[in-house]
Amino acid sequence: MFSATSHPGESELKEFEKVFRKYYEPLCRYAYSMVRDTDEAEEIVQEFFYTYWINRKRIAIRLSLKSYLYRSIRNSALQYLRHKNIEEQYRAQITYSDSYETPEQSLTGNELSGIVDTTLKELPERCRQIFLLNRVNGLKYKEIADLLKISVKTVEADMGKALVVLRDQLSRAGFNNR
Repeated sequence: MFSATSHPGESELKEFEKVFRKYYEPLCRYAYSMVRDTDEAEEIVQEFFYTYWINRKRIAIRLSLKSYLYRSIRNSALQYLRHKNIEEQYRAQITYSDSYETPEQSLTGNELSGIVDTTLKELPERCRQIFLLNRVNGLKYKEIADLLKISVKTVEADMGKALVVLRDQLSRAGFNNR
């Protein structure tokens, strides 16, 4: 569809803009039908087009462009929904465990929970997803690698990054457990 040149030519950019203008609104509606959130639907479509443009040299469209676009948006929306579900499960688990604490423990637990939530939101998407799949859902690194279609080494590296950032933030807040 788009030529693979080191610098995008004017015709390549015009072709991309043409596709963007033609499909942006319908893809947003399609994403909305899945996620039921206008802002998130637009974010999904914008992120797709950005990623598509960046990776256009490596993408080979085997079927029609239209089916590729809709399939890609469907996959992105499903990934968003999985991530949202994991975050909700994590919050529910924290809320459940906090309900049996003394007021002093609850205050510390709420503060700790707030730091963890804030830190998780600041992590890159894949690091956060890997951390939650492992620590909340109890998946092993191999299971996460298979689920996300990445290597176990990538899971290990991202988990390591997430733990370093979390430890640093908790240490700064005075939660030292060493």
